[in-house]
Amino acid sequence: MRDNGPVNHADQETPPSTDSDKHPSDQHEDGDSERSRGSRLYPRVTSFRSRRGSLTSAQQGAWDRMWPVVGMDVGDQLIDTTAWFGRDAPRILEIGCGTGTATAAMAKAEPHVNLMAVEVYRPGLAQLLAQIERDNITNIRVLRGDAVEVLENMVAPSSLTGVRVFFPDPWPKARHHKRRLLQPETFALIASRLVPGGVLHVATDHADYAEWIAEYGNAEPALTALDWESPMTHERPVTKFEDKAHRAGSAINEFIWGRIKS
Repeated sequence: MRDNGPVNHADQETPPSTDSDKHPSDQHEDGDSERSRGSRLYPRVTSFRSRRGSLTSAQQGAWDRMWPVVGMDVGDQLIDTTAWFGRDAPRILEIGCGTGTATAAMAKAEPHVNLMAVEVYRPGLAQLLAQIERDNITNIRVLRGDAVEVLENMVAPSSLTGVRVFFPDPWPKARHHKRRLLQPETFALIASRLVPGGVLHVATDHADYAEWIAEYGNAEPALTALDWESPMTHERPVTKFEDKAHRAGSAINEFIWGRIKS
């Protein structure tokens, strides 16, 4: 579980970079051209790297069985979460779930929530689908595509109990900072999708990105330091790549904001 790193303050020291279970995050892609059907809120290049990979036969089997049940491609239709999950429950969105190790563990720890996980990397999603099937996890649904499009087009305003962004790609070169997922506009978009009192939880192992996140997250007027009981857990399992970062002496910076209640 989380065992080091400051939480949510810009004046905290930040650690050197290393990798995590999904770092560089699967919410990233190369190429300098803007999306032909990009954000309606602001011009942007995609922040996820192009990662290709074939599925093993076992992964393909899990995909064939589980994708029709719990999977959805990103589109422009609002998600009816009650129909999709078969129940009405608090909704949490995880952006960039990688292979789903943390996603599955957190879903099992919070059976009372509906967890939607967004990812672009198909083999990673296939691994998560296999774990959902193996462990009979009923409260996860997965989306394949651009998380910003999910927030803009598929999630209603003031509808999410929480948003998790764990180890997004830091895009360390200055000329690539425009590709970082967490821009000022993204913070505003996320805040608009949270219910009053809802929570944004971000983690990074990259020092410069941590400073960037703190600056822009703290500057978002709809977000504030959490001073009430959180509606979702902040505990998360440490993945093998994050454990490698710990062994290398790299701390993890975590940020927790709440949407202002009134």
